[in-house]
Amino acid sequence: MTTAATSVLPELDAEAFARWRAGGGRVVDLLSVVRELGPVAGFRLGDRRVVLVTGASAVQQVLAKRTEVYVKRGHRVKPLLGGGLLCAAGEPWRRQRKLLQPQFTGQGIKVYEPQIRAAVADTAERWRVAAAAGEVREVDADLRHFSLDVIWRSLTAHPLDPETHRRLVAAGEGFAAIPAFAPASGDTEIDFREANEHVDRVAEHAIALAEESREPGLVQVLLRAAAELPDYTERLVRDELMTLVVAGYETTATALSWLFLLLDAHPEQREWALAAGPAGSAERAAAIRALVDETLRLYPVAWLMPRHAAEDDVLDGHRIEAGTTVLLAPYLTHRDAELWPDPEEFRPQRFLEAERRPAPGTYFPFGLGPRACLGAQFSVREMVLLLEELLPAYRVQVRQAPAETAYRLTVHPDGPIRAVLHAAGE
Repeated sequence: MTTAATSVLPELDAEAFARWRAGGGRVVDLLSVVRELGPVAGFRLGDRRVVLVTGASAVQQVLAKRTEVYVKRGHRVKPLLGGGLLCAAGEPWRRQRKLLQPQFTGQGIKVYEPQIRAAVADTAERWRVAAAAGEVREVDADLRHFSLDVIWRSLTAHPLDPETHRRLVAAGEGFAAIPAFAPASGDTEIDFREANEHVDRVAEHAIALAEESREPGLVQVLLRAAAELPDYTERLVRDELMTLVVAGYETTATALSWLFLLLDAHPEQREWALAAGPAGSAERAAAIRALVDETLRLYPVAWLMPRHAAEDDVLDGHRIEAGTTVLLAPYLTHRDAELWPDPEEFRPQRFLEAERRPAPGTYFPFGLGPRACLGAQFSVREMVLLLEELLPAYRVQVRQAPAETAYRLTVHPDGPIRAVLHAAGE
């Protein structure tokens, strides 16, 4: 327990909370109001105290420096993903992360790059046919298929087949329905029975494919662990496999969907990235990476990250009592005008300006510290490779964009994105 001097924590008053409830009760609106009280501020849900942390130094303390105090306590996707890495805690989490981490380093990803490029080629061919026909495409569906294809090929060394695609989309719908944070008590529980049936069948199929393949794949890593380590039961292999699929594909596909919506609204940024250098050059790759980074700033993979204060602490001079729910919100931190000039503006150039590298605690679309997303490098790499292929070849003209944004486990466009693909030069 810390003995540092403390000041009174700013807290949303009951009248403001009532106005939020009357206005529809979206969590993002509540947190936006709370953020105005300061970088560390609170509100109450009955007897439950919740603290929102958006300031850079406090973010660092919670996610990187005091992880023994601010811990993950369960996870809303546990009924679907069980004991997989996303939901695991303590020593099991450390063992599971140690096993998988080498696969997601810069060097480890190179093993799977041929699989990523094969999925890129498949998507490019789909778009070539669609552009030639002048058809209206649901590009968000194409991007979800691409992301699923990448992870399926990386798991099994096989392309995504239609039946597996159908089952994974169905399971993903269950994942997408889960809220990031439920401020009301007595919420209706989500029925995961159908989603779990799809997950079980997909896991069985993936293991069968991996066992007959001579190509390297992530499932083979899990199967070797099951043969050598007593902790890796058949159930844990299933949970870990589906964590890699369900948690991995939705976030990448959503980020790509936002990126194409942003480029439709800001076509000059596509031209800027392509003019940065010739195809295959480091300059163009850096500019495309900046497009991805800026998209993730505005629409981070995990927009809200709950933690549980296991003991008393002090954050930015405010006492945090044990038992408090602590919320990190990269979506709000990334839009803080004190941390990011013109925060609502889509300006990828900011990531190539030497004087404006993101300071610690100001940019964390994949989390921060030891529990940061294991697949962050993998996700960014697959996005960059896809964009290097598609951006020069096609201009995406959005005909119908979702009118609303959904703030669930991910922050995503609430509906299909229908667009016409114009081949370069048209």
